[in-house]
Amino acid sequence: MRVLVTGATGFVGSRLIPVLLAAGHDVRALVRDPDGYDAPEGVDVFSGDLLEPGSFDAALAGADAAYYLVHSMQAGADFEERDRRAARNFQVAAGEAGLDRVVYLGGLGEEGEDLSAHLQSRREVEEVLGAGDYALTSLRAAIIVGDGSASFAMVRQLASRLPVMVTPRWVQNECQPIAIDDVLAYLCGVLDHPETAGETYEIGGPDVLTYADLMRRTAVLMGRRRPVVLPVPVLTPRLSSYWVGLMTDVDWRVARPLIDGLRNAVVVRDDSIRDHLPFERLSFDDAVERAMAERDADEPIRDPSEIVATARGDA
Repeated sequence: MRVLVTGATGFVGSRLIPVLLAAGHDVRALVRDPDGYDAPEGVDVFSGDLLEPGSFDAALAGADAAYYLVHSMQAGADFEERDRRAARNFQVAAGEAGLDRVVYLGGLGEEGEDLSAHLQSRREVEEVLGAGDYALTSLRAAIIVGDGSASFAMVRQLASRLPVMVTPRWVQNECQPIAIDDVLAYLCGVLDHPETAGETYEIGGPDVLTYADLMRRTAVLMGRRRPVVLPVPVLTPRLSSYWVGLMTDVDWRVARPLIDGLRNAVVVRDDSIRDHLPFERLSFDDAVERAMAERDADEPIRDPSEIVATARGDA
């Protein structure tokens, strides 16, 4: 299958491309700066910007499917409009190009007014893409655990540097983190299952934890003392993001939407994806240990073909 990956230089996209290659697909990567992109062997690289209609038409021409892995990671007054415009541009162009399928990775969270601004934007992008003349498969995930994940980097650095944390009160909310390798297995695997076209699925790992427990367990797995987490009602997301920016390497503008999302419980309520892809998922502890090993090795430690085998039930 001829597959285009948007967001090819991002955390998920850069890892997905080798997996798609290992699965036997002809892979194209859409990037804004081809000169700055070190493409894996066998990948066709196209230059384009989803905010500029017409700039990425060549990348879509002749493609069978595409992955939409683009979203704003920083706080700002216009991030919602940018994400909306990019999704609309892609939706129109993909329909005109005659794509059969689009796969979108969005955010997990219950419907309602309590969703954070970034989760609301993710859901809006999903709706825009769903209006296209192709079959959309949407996968919704919470925290993705892996080396390079902004949300996990924030958790890891806080857990390793602070013996006492003063946090927003919703740090007691539950989440269902998922290992990056399992995300890749789901993303790649749905292409082998045409019955998943046009459907929306929630994906998560086997463990449901509060955000506080997530930080405590991460600290222990790193050989640190369990931090004391003190939820207080007066700590706003803005103040928390400044604090995270000061205490970690995560930019406060990136930390702000991540922290804002803590107020939402992000737990899988419908695991019907398991009817199609019932592979054994990594536990949270195993996912953290693998992420730390990759950080030390400065490269992924799992062969892409193993992820393909997992998705296909051969592992």
